[in-house]
Amino acid sequence: MEKSYEGSGNSTGSTNDSGNECTSDALDPGKVPTEWNDAYLFSTREDASKELERLKKGTQEISEVFRPKFEKLSGPVMLEYLENEKAYSKSLDVLYTYAYTQLSKNVNESFLISLLGSTQDLLTEYKKAQAFATVKLTSLEKDEWDRLFSEEPGLEAYRAYLEANYMRFIDHRPKDESQAAHLAELENQRMKLETEALSEITNTVTKAGEITLENGEKFSVNSQSYSTLLSTDTSRENRKKCYDKRFYHLIEESDSMASLYSKKAQLDDLFARELNYTDFYDYSLYNFYLTHAQVDDMNTVFKQRKEVFEAYNDFRRKKLGLDTLKPYDLMLQLTDQPGKKYAYIDALREIQKSYSRMDPNFKEIFLKMATGGFIDVYPDPEHGKQPGGYCTDSCALKAPPLIFMNYDGLIRDQKTLTHELGHAINFYLMGNSVDYLYCTGTIYEMEIPSTFNEELFVDYIVENSDKDTAVAVLSQQIDDYQNFFTRQPLITEFEYKAHRLCKEKETVSGAELNAIWTDLSKEYRSSSVEYYPEDSAEWTYINHIYLTSNYYTFNYAVSKAITLALFKQYREDQDAFNKKYIAYLSAGSTMPPEEKLKEYFGIKIDRQLFEDAMDVAELRIRELYKLAREE
Repeated sequence: MEKSYEGSGNSTGSTNDSGNECTSDALDPGKVPTEWNDAYLFSTREDASKELERLKKGTQEISEVFRPKFEKLSGPVMLEYLENEKAYSKSLDVLYTYAYTQLSKNVNESFLISLLGSTQDLLTEYKKAQAFATVKLTSLEKDEWDRLFSEEPGLEAYRAYLEANYMRFIDHRPKDESQAAHLAELENQRMKLETEALSEITNTVTKAGEITLENGEKFSVNSQSYSTLLSTDTSRENRKKCYDKRFYHLIEESDSMASLYSKKAQLDDLFARELNYTDFYDYSLYNFYLTHAQVDDMNTVFKQRKEVFEAYNDFRRKKLGLDTLKPYDLMLQLTDQPGKKYAYIDALREIQKSYSRMDPNFKEIFLKMATGGFIDVYPDPEHGKQPGGYCTDSCALKAPPLIFMNYDGLIRDQKTLTHELGHAINFYLMGNSVDYLYCTGTIYEMEIPSTFNEELFVDYIVENSDKDTAVAVLSQQIDDYQNFFTRQPLITEFEYKAHRLCKEKETVSGAELNAIWTDLSKEYRSSSVEYYPEDSAEWTYINHIYLTSNYYTFNYAVSKAITLALFKQYREDQDAFNKKYIAYLSAGSTMPPEEKLKEYFGIKIDRQLFEDAMDVAELRIRELYKLAREE
């Protein structure tokens, strides 16, 4: 999961922000940390607590200072307000990043639970204190905005920000301060439910208990060990035992997670309806600058063309020497040594080489991240480390971001690492190129640099590795295409139907949500895989569906389709592409997302984009067959 969303051509230098020198491209294992050092956020917990108290006092000061000035709002007052809002938001952003990232390392740490909860409460109080401004600014007509811009030329630099955050919401605004305060309270409840859900997933849902392997060894099934065993164990019996243990455990957990999800879904849609949206899906699309028709076209294309992946599934089946594929056969690495793991330092070196044809900013930012203590690498589920991976920005400090990983040495982990580094490059470029208020973007925009990095990595490995490694990496990439173009839209469709059910019924059972998940999965999944007849509760452990930013995952599919179009341009003319790509990544939200895509690359988000993406997936599958035949 990514919590938040540049270069300046001179945004990078020879010294990284932790003070370590980056004098050589060579990576010295002794100088590559595996835990992040977030002292640049706060050097001690006490400092973070003091900042929390300082910011609590600041919320009311904003209201006291600007409320009377907004009675007769002028251009200079508007500019003064924006500058104050920016300064406060930066401080709050740093505090939230510290609390969230530290809690990810141990979801059971009481101080951090309290700090994150208090920071969420502070954010709520800040929104309440700003309610007078939100109500006023979302109600201004065009002629009033024209007056403000004419009175203060300095406001012109913030026109795109004001458009994106206030001017376009005139039909979706709180009607008064009381409603704005109510909305802030609803948002607070939603944030608290997200924190609770991520804790439950870490502590309960993904901890399925023990199995006995064929060699008599006891094996504990958790979020990390499950993925590792299914990816590396050549014993089909072991894979089945592990899969079954979690499959049925998730069903047992589905009622408790359904209760939590039902509360969240009802709050989501209540929040959206308060702002004159049909539901939260409608709210999300408006905020993503996407239409229902665009997403419907995407889902239709991916369902209609899912048969493209049958040739790949047949390749996997034959490679494993099986008559029929089962769900526990779908993750095993397709290499002669599926248990082989890749050292973290070796993964970094391969990723570094994959940037060889990119703008120099890529390599320089990469070195900052790899050597500066900005990546927390290894899993520790037994001590409360949350599963998954994300990258959270430090644009407020113009510093490299923090990457959260659960690196276990698999091919998939290498790709996750370069995925998160794509976010890091994007955030760092933005933070050093545009005003802080523009260091953001829609989810699908933010996923473009991460998925583009994956394509770079796969191309490099296929071109420069032995055949066995190349086949394994390319096959895993096709697995990812199947994931991006089928599973990710499925998750969003599940959210939509689950929200509708939760609107109709006060209490929703796990069995009901399991049935929704399974029925939808049949529309997307392969007919050549023999799935279990029971309804699956896979939805229970998917972090994204519990986030306050609902309907997150279809953005992966949108971004991957755009990425494949970008990658085609990259292959045709690397020099021309690099200039445009750096500018694109640096631009942040200085222009609307589709306008930015068209401006830099001439790309439109339409049905043809998704058809072209499936064509690329088909070409990759042919490439895999050709590669496997070569001696």
